[in-house]
Amino acid sequence: MTTIAVTGHMDLTDDSVELVRASLRVTLSKYAAGQLVGVSCIARGSDTLFAEELLEAGGRLVVVLPSKDYRQAKVKPDHAETFNRLIEVADEVLVMPYETANREAYEAANKTLLERADRVVAVWNGAPPSGKGGGTADVVVAARDAGLPVDVIWPEGAARQS
Repeated sequence: MTTIAVTGHMDLTDDSVELVRASLRVTLSKYAAGQLVGVSCIARGSDTLFAEELLEAGGRLVVVLPSKDYRQAKVKPDHAETFNRLIEVADEVLVMPYETANREAYEAANKTLLERADRVVAVWNGAPPSGKGGGTADVVVAARDAGLPVDVIWPEGAARQS
């Protein structure tokens, strides 16, 4: 059984979604169906694309929510249906012990992702950490510091919204 955590940009352009989805599909196809667990915060963008492709590949989904109010406070109406569906099909849902979604809650969720993972998939454009903490680059740095292998996915033509 292999457990893969995901980190990635939330703000992919519309044209990037299928490029990233296809790259995730190729990456996840290397693992036998039923032998893969994915850990995701199921945020809009990369986290959700990973979760959907993981389930399509026959993997099990573990969801990590940063706070008790995450669904109400952070999930936008146009992502709510997908978010709810992924919560319903998840094998496990972990909610960090924070009332409010804030930087500390996000960092705790990211730490939990890495603690559960054998490796990390990062949908990441390679930009360095912003200094705010809790972002994709920060998770990549933490994963590498912990000795976890990181598979970076950033297909040619992928971009973030400006």
